[in-house]
Amino acid sequence: QVQLEESGGGLVLAGASLSLSCAAPGRASTTYAMAWYRQAPGKEREFVATISRGGATIDYADSVKGRFTISRDNAKNTLYLQMNSLKPEDTAVYYCAASTRVWVAPSRTRGTYDVWGQGTQVTVSS
Repeated sequence: QVQLEESGGGLVLAGASLSLSCAAPGRASTTYAMAWYRQAPGKEREFVATISRGGATIDYADSVKGRFTISRDNAKNTLYLQMNSLKPEDTAVYYCAASTRVWVAPSRTRGTYDVWGQGTQVTVSS
């Protein structure tokens, strides 16, 4: 059973940067497409970014494009999200998600991913 563990959240001022990590202890071969989602208070969980296992396919939500960068290190079983130029509207709990099914392509759809982390809080103060 793959488990995901997010870290790196915190409280920052608008304009600052923050880097999130998502560790998947165990065999790297069990995680394929991976993604970040976020959920603000009172709102639906929304897609942020996704990446294929080899990194050739990457997609971002329009709201973060040009500010956030998703990457992964399969040797370390870790997914990253570098967040720059943070805005108060980026405040949310950020979740890491992964697909353990090799045939599933990266997608914005939540159902693509069958493993989820517990989330890490990111708060951006104006």
